[in-house]
Amino acid sequence: MSDRKVKVREIADILKILVDSVHTIIHEYLGMIKVFSKWVPRLLTPEQKQQRIDDSKSCLDMFMRNKSEFLRRYITMDETWIHHFTPESNRQSAEWHAAGESRPKRPKTQQSAGKIMVSAFWDAHGIIFIDYLQKEQTINRDYYIALLGRLKDEIAKKRLHMAKKKVLFHQDNAPCVSQINENDGKIDRIGLRIASPSTVFSRFGPQRLLALRRPQKDARW
Repeated sequence: MSDRKVKVREIADILKILVDSVHTIIHEYLGMIKVFSKWVPRLLTPEQKQQRIDDSKSCLDMFMRNKSEFLRRYITMDETWIHHFTPESNRQSAEWHAAGESRPKRPKTQQSAGKIMVSAFWDAHGIIFIDYLQKEQTINRDYYIALLGRLKDEIAKKRLHMAKKKVLFHQDNAPCVSQINENDGKIDRIGLRIASPSTVFSRFGPQRLLALRRPQKDARW
């Protein structure tokens, strides 16, 4: 079938047969059904898919060498927009009603135009800290570097078991992140270095693995 989006009625008009006959042929004889496209964040090239496999294997190797230690040291982050008001979903508005009772009504509402950018940092133990971007500010390179400095301080206060360990930091590849160079003076002062030059493509987008250095002697890895 060259056109997989062709309608049943169009096939019936071309073949000069009943619509019911087309349904029978397609479903019972050809065993075909019509499905919706699956939404994905982005389409990856073959090279990007192979890179994802290679980097995932690299992370899996580290995990398999010491599962508990890997999870103790693994930290990730993500940014998202939070609206000041989010309308109630159909599932949230569901109510129990007896037979014969009329369904409840609710007006159509839109998401609030007001929103705030949130950057959350967490690990296997939970949230480390959340940053709320102030109005009229943007997350640029300098702002993100300051966030990493704060991350280092929060780890020292809330993750005491990391005092003598190297942090495995997994971050997204936003423009402000891609501008970071491990030889940058500001990065060096907070002890950040790129642990892996490769990119891991996750469902949130391209990701990078980095490590926060500690002055103490680091463990293996």
